[in-house]
Amino acid sequence: MRKVVAAKLHGINVTDADLNYHGSITLDPDHCEEAGILPLEFVEIWNKASGARISTYVIYGERGSRCCVLNGAAARTCQLGDEIIVCSSVYVEKHQIAEMRPRVLTFNRDNSIRERMFYDTGLADDGKMTFAVRQGPSGSSA
Repeated sequence: MRKVVAAKLHGINVTDADLNYHGSITLDPDHCEEAGILPLEFVEIWNKASGARISTYVIYGERGSRCCVLNGAAARTCQLGDEIIVCSSVYVEKHQIAEMRPRVLTFNRDNSIRERMFYDTGLADDGKMTFAVRQGPSGSSA
């Protein structure tokens, strides 16, 4: 089994941090659903400003709020406005990787969606893995 990227929110901005909450990251369900991230799913979080890397689970916040709130101990790893990467993963057999199309969303400063992409993997005629980043449907969330 291989651990591979399943979905990614790239460059989403931290909107709040709540040290006294009992843990997790609170995200807008619209963003999560479009990328394919489920509530209670464990994700890795990478802070682009500080380099901090943590693991926690997702809870859904208010739909349409564009929220990204680090809670509990995770709140110590960021500042308001920091750009972070939220990445979910899945374990698959090597042959299944060529069938995957992980969704990647990038964000504007207000956490509206800037780009929709996906990772396109496959097998070449010689049996070697191929990889490309492809554009998804155009447009931004309002």
